[in-house]
Amino acid sequence: MTDTVPYTIDVRRMAAFSAVELYALLRLRVDVFVVEQACAYPELDGKDEDALHLRLLIDGETAAYARLWQPENRAPRIGRVLVSPGHRRKRLGEALMHEAISACEAHFPGQPIALSAQGHLERFYRSLGFAPTSGEYVEDGIPHIDMQRPAGHS
Repeated sequence: MTDTVPYTIDVRRMAAFSAVELYALLRLRVDVFVVEQACAYPELDGKDEDALHLRLLIDGETAAYARLWQPENRAPRIGRVLVSPGHRRKRLGEALMHEAISACEAHFPGQPIALSAQGHLERFYRSLGFAPTSGEYVEDGIPHIDMQRPAGHS
């Protein structure tokens, strides 16, 4: 693992969040993906209820987050990956992805893991065992590439 600040891991379904916790989580996602990245798109896409929500918490605050879900008849996916602006210099991105991969392996055993990576992060995801499965395409004004990590990759 990486040399990061101490954090706790919280993985749960949307129904297990209090209204205040859920509001804070969704606000963080909108702040990063819609406001900071200047992307007008449907952040609340109807997939949250069936997903697992993985948070790295520092002093009770969401420092990093990823959404894990399995679309019908497809590989489990890691999405909505973010590190909170106030925690970005703490090397949490790699820790978050290691935790997300571990959670996917525990909840969706024996299956590959897919994600849609922003193009500038392809090298980062390759370092975690993901390989491209598509060419680059533009989604919501940002270059992306589909990637997948084989089942059982260590």
